[in-house]
Amino acid sequence: MNRDQVAGMARQVKGSIKQAAGKATGNWQAQAEGMADKVTGKVQKAYGDVKDKVRKAF
Repeated sequence: MNRDQVAGMARQVKGSIKQAAGKATGNWQAQAEGMADKVTGKVQKAYGDVKDKVRKAF
């Protein structure tokens, strides 16, 4: 695993927690930020996956 994959997974977890906390407290802004963090984390992990595959191919 490379740095982008780990950071992406961490951001997804952070986003899930923030989204759940926002939902539990009725804070729509925290919930939206959590969803945005999850999406950003997925993109970052996918970038890390591609980077890893390219490095393994060469």
